[in-house]
Amino acid sequence: MFNTILSIALIILGIAALLCFIRALLGPTMHDRIVALDTVGILLIGFVGILMMLQDTMAYTEVVLVVGILAFVGSVAIAKFLERGNLFDND
Repeated sequence: MFNTILSIALIILGIAALLCFIRALLGPTMHDRIVALDTVGILLIGFVGILMMLQDTMAYTEVVLVVGILAFVGSVAIAKFLERGNLFDND
């Protein structure tokens, strides 16, 4: 029963990631695209977490950490670029 619920959750996360990816491609503004890409990263973390629970392993823990760090750094960098027009301060 628990594996069935996890499998359904994987399907829902996959559909949500697909919808967010479409939003990232077609979003009307750059801010919508940033939020959609950040959401895809969060959904990917959840997807891998549920996959770890289904396989009863801790082998993908590093993958979750790296995806989380990359999603956070990417979102901050893009937001800073949109706010100021450059990534690095010259001061």
